[in-house]
Amino acid sequence: MTPQQVELVQTRFQKVVPIAGTAADLFYDRLFEIAPETRALFPPDISEQKKKLIAMLATAVTNLHKLDAILPAVKDLGQRHKGYGVTAAHYAPVGAALLWTLEKGLGPYCAAIFAAAGAKVRSISRRSFTAVSDSSIATSA
Repeated sequence: MTPQQVELVQTRFQKVVPIAGTAADLFYDRLFEIAPETRALFPPDISEQKKKLIAMLATAVTNLHKLDAILPAVKDLGQRHKGYGVTAAHYAPVGAALLWTLEKGLGPYCAAIFAAAGAKVRSISRRSFTAVSDSSIATSA
């Protein structure tokens, strides 16, 4: 990502912050629509999970300029999710729901930038996830 792309995404993400709850609702509604089997991975009340999603997105956006720095958090996230029953097959619909949500909130250009950043993170972190999972992350874009 270029510095200009990072700045654009970070600036546009500030518009999502005030509507974070709505963005989280959009994400989970979309995820459960395209991959209904994922609903069983969550408790009935996903209020806390929605807060965690927004916090994770904020961390990712804040650190877009230093993707290597977030790899330990990515590895930890993968480890925790493995314990919840998440498999590599779940990553594609999660990625699709996330990009759909970002497009709704930030516009298609920023969503495309996130997709490119996500591809880079997946490429860099594939070894980390493979270490905690039986298979690599499925490409979501």
